[in-house]
Amino acid sequence: MVWTEADIPDQRGRVAVVTGANTGIGFETARALAARGATVVLACRDPRRADDAAERISRVAPGAEVRVVHLDLASLASVRGAAEAIAEHGRIDLLVNNAGVTGLRGRTRDGFEIQFGVNHLGHFALTGLLADRLLATPGSRVVTVSSIGHRLGVLDPADPQTGGRSAYARSKLANLLFSHELHRRLRAAGADTSALAAHPGGAATEVFRNSSAWFRAPNLLLARLLGRTPAMGALPTLRAATDPAARGGEYYGPGGLFEVHGHPERVTAAARAHDTALQQHLWRASERLSGVTYPL
Repeated sequence: MVWTEADIPDQRGRVAVVTGANTGIGFETARALAARGATVVLACRDPRRADDAAERISRVAPGAEVRVVHLDLASLASVRGAAEAIAEHGRIDLLVNNAGVTGLRGRTRDGFEIQFGVNHLGHFALTGLLADRLLATPGSRVVTVSSIGHRLGVLDPADPQTGGRSAYARSKLANLLFSHELHRRLRAAGADTSALAAHPGGAATEVFRNSSAWFRAPNLLLARLLGRTPAMGALPTLRAATDPAARGGEYYGPGGLFEVHGHPERVTAAARAHDTALQQHLWRASERLSGVTYPL
């Protein structure tokens, strides 16, 4: 089956929250959902760029209801403020944990390694703070965007901010460990909310803007040669988010060679991402570091 944007079911009456929706895969995800009738909340760090994205979506999806919420995942105070603002919208049918950084060095405002703090911990906190709204919405889904780079990730259970040479790969492994553990806990609680994950394969987006030129240039060139536009990169996320046949615990990515290109299919994460002990270690550490616990 070749799954495309045309396969997205009617989203009228549904509310979707997309982090990092002002550009790249996040923008294309929000645009496609709005085009199918969803009310879309763009949760972004840069209000000006978010407003511009909302205007662009409104132009291509006339009549779409698009809202903007300020969210800086590098600040837990901002995450809490964003969660309060988002919760005011009432129901949440879909939360897409999409925003991410790579190549950055330094610390978040709360002192965490920045790629771990933004890519994983901020999303862990946001999801937990919105859990009540998600659990109250029948058929709701949480989709967390990882990367094929997770296969290079190593995470120390004693200190999940360290381990291995690549902070980005570690954060993307953390995304999958979190998604799988959230799925297990939702299932154990008998909740009608599902947790899934996705990755875009290769895609020509701004995620590499902070990376070294030797890493950024060949990745962007390969993505362009393969026709991996942001819209193509968004398809695995959109399938995980909207395909009626998708189930909690599943992971979607491009079905082509090495999962770099192709249309979205169900794929298999690295064995390390399925380590239940590591999932649970990360969950407990994330609760401690973020101060957020889930009502499960």
